[in-house]
Amino acid sequence: MRLPYGKNILITGASSGIGLTSALLFAEAGFNVWGVSRSGSPPDNIPVAIRMHRMDVTDEQSVCKAIDNILSEAVATSGEGIGIVLHCAGYGIGGAAEDTPAEEVEKQFKTNYFGVLNVNRCLLKRTRDRKNMLVLVTGSVAGKISIPFQSHYSSSKYALEAYVEALRIEGRPLGIRASIIEPGDTKTKFTSQRTLAFPDDSPYLVQGKRSIKKMEQDEQHGADPKLAAAVALRLSKKLHPPVRVAVGFSSKMILFAKRIVPDRLAEFIIAKLYAR
Repeated sequence: MRLPYGKNILITGASSGIGLTSALLFAEAGFNVWGVSRSGSPPDNIPVAIRMHRMDVTDEQSVCKAIDNILSEAVATSGEGIGIVLHCAGYGIGGAAEDTPAEEVEKQFKTNYFGVLNVNRCLLKRTRDRKNMLVLVTGSVAGKISIPFQSHYSSSKYALEAYVEALRIEGRPLGIRASIIEPGDTKTKFTSQRTLAFPDDSPYLVQGKRSIKKMEQDEQHGADPKLAAAVALRLSKKLHPPVRVAVGFSSKMILFAKRIVPDRLAEFIIAKLYAR
């Protein structure tokens, strides 16, 4: 089967979660996989070859240095550069909209939103001669439905929805394609790595911690990250990928219901689930 973007892929956040699962799946499918993470250390006991590099997506100098090295490796080993980038780097903040310190919100956006911009800015400039280039962004159902006590995480994912929509239109004449992948609750280390921002004197403390506990339970019983990875693999073979893809039946149903249910009813349901 002809691959419209070639067989070389760069994956951010490749040391764990959806990023690592995607790296393994792409490698098993015959792709040449370059993964990046803050440490750059290869995950333990992986059965396939993944070339790992160190990259801090919040630092443009670190990003461009890693991309230059990766592109050189790709050309040397396969004769061509990177044709696909899959953005998986990210984390979550749990806290009330009012309570969360501004510096924590900035850190959230630097990773989840500006991290995507930094990588794309460096990579797309260096791959301008490619006929086709695919940008895949890992969003979230929370980027379509704002979750209480995760307002800033939801905001960062909402921002990615807008970014991908604009990039698709702007990049089309240059052969740049883009899609956003929208997983729901997924069983990964994301749960244990969530930053909590609840001051001891917060009026939201009891309700907020109860809400976060419910989210953690949902995530621990969530979907296998292979579902999101499989969506990314499928999109890598499409010359005209869709704007967005919800991952799994429950996510599809949630987003379908959001489109047809009145806003006040949707708000009531979400409040019953996460803000009791």
